[in-house]
Amino acid sequence: MTPAMLDLLWRSLGETLIMTGFSSLFTLIFGLPLGLLLILTDRNGLMQNIALNRAVGAVVNAFRSVPFIILLVALIPFTRLIMGTALGTWASIVPLSIAAIPYYARMAEVSLREVDHGLIEAARSMGASRWTIIKEVLVPESLPGLIAGFTVTIVTLIGASAMAGAIGAGGLGDLAIRYGYQRFNYPIMAAVVAVLIVMVCLIQWIGDRLVQKVDKRIVKR
Repeated sequence: MTPAMLDLLWRSLGETLIMTGFSSLFTLIFGLPLGLLLILTDRNGLMQNIALNRAVGAVVNAFRSVPFIILLVALIPFTRLIMGTALGTWASIVPLSIAAIPYYARMAEVSLREVDHGLIEAARSMGASRWTIIKEVLVPESLPGLIAGFTVTIVTLIGASAMAGAIGAGGLGDLAIRYGYQRFNYPIMAAVVAVLIVMVCLIQWIGDRLVQKVDKRIVKR
């Protein structure tokens, strides 16, 4: 691989990290509260509101059912409205985030639903407020599952960012298509695949270590 191609690989890696990093941040900021809303407004929840729960659930399911490549194209007007352009690394953060937020919301909902209802009732019997129960019971008790789900979401975003790169977002996907596939430069394609594998393995390793650290069920040695 020539120095120019190596430099291009590093630049593309940086673009992928930007896309994945910022979209992961927005996914956590909006996805976790959305998952909490689904739990709190469900039947027998702390803020039971079946109509709201079904409406939010329908919106979440609608976005989750659309393949990312279609969602990417459908959101071009909205992306252009928010970012001023629909192309480039920064613009791709919008569709990546919108695709990942409902995905992580459902994963967070599953983890939150596994919290022992007896703990919640015990907190309520002691006069704890809803916010206290969320902060001191729901989130801490479901933290291993929340971290594991977020790790899976980040890995999914890496794959989605490569797909976005294929249609103008830059990053490793753009490099693999334009300089690898279209120019029959197989060393570039192999390098991109190797970098993606390393990224995914590293993120999964970090996520697994964090889960082990916060999981009370694992005996620390």
